[in-house]
Amino acid sequence: MARLNVFGPPQEWPDQDLIAFSDTIDPALVLDAYRSGVFPMPLADAGFEHTGWWSPTQRGVLPLDSLRVTKSLRQAAKHYTTTIDAAFSQVLTACADPGRPYGWIDDGILGIYTELFRAGHCHSVETWDDQGRLVGGLYGISLGGLFAGESMFHDKQHGRDASKVALLRLVELLSDDHAESRIIDTQWQTPHLASLGVIEIDRSEYLELLDDALAVPEAPWPRRDDHA
Repeated sequence: MARLNVFGPPQEWPDQDLIAFSDTIDPALVLDAYRSGVFPMPLADAGFEHTGWWSPTQRGVLPLDSLRVTKSLRQAAKHYTTTIDAAFSQVLTACADPGRPYGWIDDGILGIYTELFRAGHCHSVETWDDQGRLVGGLYGISLGGLFAGESMFHDKQHGRDASKVALLRLVELLSDDHAESRIIDTQWQTPHLASLGVIEIDRSEYLELLDDALAVPEAPWPRRDDHA
């Protein structure tokens, strides 16, 4: 799998995070965008009806060997159970909660990523407490050695560290013979993500890493029986 340039040569992109707009968006374009180093994010809250396409000049990435696993996180993980692709729709709905600050996941995005999940391109990691409650999780796009993380959540009452536990499970899954070439793309670095080991790299460096990541086999995702 090779990198694409569906938004034109990167050297011609604007020197800003937002590089393009489009009137339409569909699953095929979304996949091509990720293979080009670009991801979609609606701009309705900013007063635009178009889809914005983003490639941050400073990209947040988590190299697999950089995840910071504290003793307290290891202890917390013992109190949860994790699954993969067992409750995708529930994770997506939780991440799309309109009450969350800076929420951006609208109905169109929900539909597209659900379709990508059914096609095997999108995956979720779920965290459950000892009462069987879904208390955290994450989801994103998998292409070769790239996992493009889209969003994560945790239940503030019952799952304080649940999203971190989901990330720990994801890193464990991706840590196979091709781990050195795999990357987790977090789009931007936030203080919270930085505390977990996420670093910032220049756009050009990210595209170079993407070339390497796309050249390795797909991650060993478990065979799923639940397409919820």
